[in-house]
Amino acid sequence: MNVTLIDYGAGNVTSVERALRRVGAEVCITNQPHEIAKARCLVLPGVGHCGALIAALDAHSLRQPLKEAVARGTFFLGICLGLQALYEGSDEAPAQTGLGFLRGRVTSLPMDVKLPHMGWNQLHTIRSSRLLGNLSPEAYFYFAHSYAAPAAGAEIAAVCHHGRDFAAVLEYENIFGVQFHPEKSGAPGAELLENFLRLAA
Repeated sequence: MNVTLIDYGAGNVTSVERALRRVGAEVCITNQPHEIAKARCLVLPGVGHCGALIAALDAHSLRQPLKEAVARGTFFLGICLGLQALYEGSDEAPAQTGLGFLRGRVTSLPMDVKLPHMGWNQLHTIRSSRLLGNLSPEAYFYFAHSYAAPAAGAEIAAVCHHGRDFAAVLEYENIFGVQFHPEKSGAPGAELLENFLRLAA
């Protein structure tokens, strides 16, 4: 499976590339609009600040080709900030507009818990999930974030809890997102990436 990995300068691009190659993907890393416009399968990784991600996408003129690719049915996986960018906006960068594939805003996790939410946590599946496939409900995944998308919405397949419930896995038609880092989540993360590749094939 050929995967186009969007490189806007995120620090985890290389580790996501390695994780995808380990499960059999052919990976093209790019920040070129024409490459994204013709992609059959897109992955948007992300670490750091949501505002920096959105600003970088716009600086490279990637917003429109990305939206056009997804609109025509290209399978898309957003990782961590890549999930958060799918919404209309984020309180981490209130002046910037998200990609708007999904309605709602990303908000801060409660200040009365340790932030960032960093380390291993489990998921609570709330509906059938193609991404999670045959993964054990006992599986742990690696998180590193202080902001998160709301836990309510038809797109939410699984939630996690840290101070409050938040979206951990979302699936909406050809759009997928995970708040955790599958590339750092060992065997469960690898199995999730394999599931995504099978769906996109």
